Amino acid sequence: MGKTTKKSARKFASSGQLKKTIESRRKHQQTKKKIQSRRGAKGKGKEREIANDNDVTSEEEDVKEPNKKDKSKVKSVDDFLGAKFMEDDEEDGEEENEQPDSEENGDEESIADDQSFASIDDLEDEGTAHVAELSKLAEKDPEFYKYLQENDKELLEFDPNQSDEDEDEDERIDQDGDTDMDAESTPILTNDILQKWKKALLEHRSLRALRRLLIAFRSAAHMNEEDQVLAWNIDSSTMYRKLITATLRFTPIVLEHHLPYKILSNGKFKPPTQSPKQRTIQKLVLSYFNNIIHLIPQLTDNEMIQLSLTESAKILPYTITSRKSVKAYLKRCLELWSTAEDSVRIAAFLAIRKLASSHDDTILDVVLKSTYLELVRSSKSTSVHKLPSINLMKNSASELFCMDHATSYQHAFGYIRQLAIHLRNSMKTKTKEAYKLVYNWQYVHSVDFWSLVLARACSLETQVERGQESELKPLIYPLVQVSLGAIKLVSNARSFPFHLHIIRSMLHLSRYTKTFIPLSSYIVPIITSALAFKKPKSSTLRPLDFDSNIRAPSQYLKTRVYIDGLVEESTFVLAEWLASPPIQGSIAFPEVIVPVVVTLRKALKSARSTSQGALGKEIGMVKGLVERTEESAKWIEHKRKGVGFAPGEMAEVERWESALKVDESPLAKYVKVQQKARAKRKSLVDKAAEGEDEILDD
Repeated sequence: MGKTTKKSARKFASSGQLKKTIESRRKHQQTKKKIQSRRGAKGKGKEREIANDNDVTSEEEDVKEPNKKDKSKVKSVDDFLGAKFMEDDEEDGEEENEQPDSEENGDEESIADDQSFASIDDLEDEGTAHVAELSKLAEKDPEFYKYLQENDKELLEFDPNQSDEDEDEDERIDQDGDTDMDAESTPILTNDILQKWKKALLEHRSLRALRRLLIAFRSAAHMNEEDQVLAWNIDSSTMYRKLITATLRFTPIVLEHHLPYKILSNGKFKPPTQSPKQRTIQKLVLSYFNNIIHLIPQLTDNEMIQLSLTESAKILPYTITSRKSVKAYLKRCLELWSTAEDSVRIAAFLAIRKLASSHDDTILDVVLKSTYLELVRSSKSTSVHKLPSINLMKNSASELFCMDHATSYQHAFGYIRQLAIHLRNSMKTKTKEAYKLVYNWQYVHSVDFWSLVLARACSLETQVERGQESELKPLIYPLVQVSLGAIKLVSNARSFPFHLHIIRSMLHLSRYTKTFIPLSSYIVPIITSALAFKKPKSSTLRPLDFDSNIRAPSQYLKTRVYIDGLVEESTFVLAEWLASPPIQGSIAFPEVIVPVVVTLRKALKSARSTSQGALGKEIGMVKGLVERTEESAKWIEHKRKGVGFAPGEMAEVERWESALKVDESPLAKYVKVQQKARAKRKSLVDKAAEGEDEILDD
């Protein structure tokens, strides 16, 4: 009593491709042997390769004989290509897990495209109960439904009575394809074939059609490479684009139908449940995922790159178990996130965030570490043109670190500690080279990045949303200590731009976490030193851009243009600090500002007597700030005049401060006017830089 031969085995037996497959495997074994010989592989390595060649030869003889004697023994071919063939490849991949990616890809690509994953056909679901799903498609995925209406409206016109006819037609296509393969010619992919696949995918969620589509997709991904066994020939760019688009859009829908995955209450996802069907489809999905990774660098159209990133992120739950593929995908996304255009970078970030949403914490660890290192590498050099992209990277990366505060704490603690170690080494050595470990763009962007992370994670809004304090809150104090220590490391006129960068980061952290940081003792010395110059040198230099410089060029020192910019920038930062909720919103604001007001008035008096009118503009800016500050102090005194509690009653003090409307203070209104004026001036400068006809007014 012989077992019934599977349909996939009969197709393979009639195709005549067994010899071609075995030759392809033997060719791969020879290539692998050459690679190992170049590395100096000897002894056991060579013996294993010879044994593998002998096994292939013996398998060829064992499989050929049944074909000659009895057709009922074609079962060995099915065992060879359906299950054992794939298991052997999987075992080989596990043994060579430490080998470079090129070898792994070569092992996968050596399989004939038209014969890979033939066992998928045995899982084909013959049911046609998809009418209800089509009716709900507009609600579940309106974007995809709209795409189908615009491009393939006929796919939505499903008739379940046509299923049997479609199956017969598919069989005829298979037979035609096998006939072409017998003739040693690669079939050309036409629009009619692609439309039939798409119809089967939409109406039946056909795994058989999905397998054919993904095999054609692999041909498209490797079509420009030599020594590749391709199942389909794509002869036009239009067909190439249609194939890529259809594969990317339809594959997640079919996979979700056959292998649904769980989304937990915290937003993280779990892979599909283990089953024989899942293990069989897993091989096909991993092959498709690796082909996407291989294809992305070849794409030049931003829309196609964005589509590939968006749709590939949807199949991450099915590939999360393959760490090597996940790391390769993460590396590709990080490259686009740091170098591509804004739309592509956002799509890459969304794919990275989807990957970080895995329930496996080890995946999140890899994502956080790789993201931060890529950010630091990209911020090594900063210019006016590169600064917006770096800011985009910092803002998006801070969102990743706020997904899981407990996991992020380990990384944040280690990297802030690294900043402290660099600072300590610079303070001990006190050499020019040691100072460069701190006074560089990477250090500035790292401090700013962790300020963004802690400000987002420890804000009052986040605390109310989570119902508890963030695990990252204890890191505020060490970050502030490291930042203020970096400011005190070098105090000269050339390092003032660096000081202002660090102060802005601390100001952002203070504003969102409601933490008091004594920044006035670092801002006021910048103002007083600028007002101490008796007669600044006149020059024709353009104003220094403090946003894109951390060190003033030597030719700017003691010039009017530098002193003017320095006083304007530091005065605005000091006004923002005084108007921030931890300072302006404090009931002790009139007492807090006393040292600031006294020092600035003393500097103004000295500047009037020594500069002989040379610093009139700078004196006017500082005087205006002092007057607004004193008005705000009187405003607070008027508000607190009727309080009936003592300073030691902290509960009452906090209640009074929370009810105070800081935006109505004179200092807050002054800051808003300054912000609008700076924004308008910046927009005019940007338009002039782009060549638009704009008149720049002072």
